[in-house]
This record gives sequence, C-alpha cells and structure tokens, in this order.
Amino acid sequence: MAQCTFGPMTVLRQNGFEIHKGHLPVERQEVMLDAVRNVVRAAPLFHPVTARGKPMSVRMTSAGEVGWVSDRRGYRYERNHPNGGAWPEIPEEIRAIWDDLSASDHGPTCCLINFYAEAARIGLQQDRDEGTFDAPVVSTSLGAAGLFRMGGAERSSPTSSSWRESGDCVVMGGKARLAFHGVDRIKPGPSPLMPKGGRINITLRFVALEIYS
Repeated sequence: MAQCTFGPMTVLRQNGFEIHKGHLPVERQEVMLDAVRNVVRAAPLFHPVTARGKPMSVRMTSAGEVGWVSDRRGYRYERNHPNGGAWPEIPEEIRAIWDDLSASDHGPTCCLINFYAEAARIGLQQDRDEGTFDAPVVSTSLGAAGLFRMGGAERSSPTSSSWRESGDCVVMGGKARLAFHGVDRIKPGPSPLMPKGGRINITLRFVALEIYS
C-alpha cells in the first residue's frame, strides 16, 4: 500500500482506491451529520430489497436529481423516492467533499446515504448503474468504523480489508471505478459522533441523467 502524508491527513493508495484518512475534522463531520439528518427528514430512510425480494441489512436514502433504489425490478436510479416524493437537493456541506477530492469536470447528480446498524453489511458489489464511468465515486464515513473490503474488476479478484473511521473519505476512480468492494462489519457500540451507535456512509456519484429521463 502506497502512502503519503500531508500534515495531519494521510492519503493511502491501494488497488486504485484513494483513501484520505481523517480528511474531515470533527467540526466538519458534525456539520455533515446535520445535513444528512435534513435529507432524511425530507426523504426517509427505507429498507431496499434485492431482485429476489430479500431485504438488505442497510437502510438508505438519497439526495440529488436521482436516487439509487433496489426492489424486485432490479438495481437502478429513480427520479423519485419510493414514497413518490422528489429527492431533496444535495446539501452544499456534502457537495463540498466532491469539490475537495473528485478532480472531475462533472458535478455529482446523486448522493446515496446508507445507514449501517451494528449487524448491517454489504457483500462485494460494483457501482455500474450510472450510465458512464467518467467520474469517480467519492465516499465518506461518519460514526462507527466499518471494515471496508476492496477487490478488483472481477468478483474473484484478491481482496483486502481495512477500517474506515469517521471522517475518512475514499475516492474510487481510474482502475478502482469498477472494482468490487463491500463492508464486512461495523464496529459495535457508540462513537463520539453518534452516541447511539451505527455508521453512515455517503457516496457522491455522477449519473448520466439522459438514461433516466
């Protein structure tokens, strides 16, 4: 794993994943958490299900022009929340992470918010429903640490896992844009940011909106 350090922040590079350790100071994490709560008030968390009808262990919602959903019709982006309402705009406090780290000419059109309780996890998956892979996926962790698994372009590629702490950000671009990744487990118990426990993961994506018009 390559590593370079700039002041208090460490940037790690592994399998094309760019991991910005401690990118967000505590004060900025608190502002982002408030922004997430505002999104959830407008677009409540819901339990998606797989195409086979199995409930996922995470709860999720979105902000932006489209939001990611999963049900018996499959994985996709939709213009509206499952309750029929429009997704709220991406808060500027969250959009700023994209401006910090993406190095993309595109702006994010979707902000996917996943809430992990202690028992939640996500198996190896790719982010490939966006219609284009020109822009990276930028991920931010808040709350309890999550054990993040990183692989390659094939499900059978070798993988490695490391803990993502509150305030860490991950950029998945280049050869990591279509790499398989997942969350093995969540560290139990409270965290300074979220005393009731749990982890929030925020991912910013550029989705080709013309395929969802």
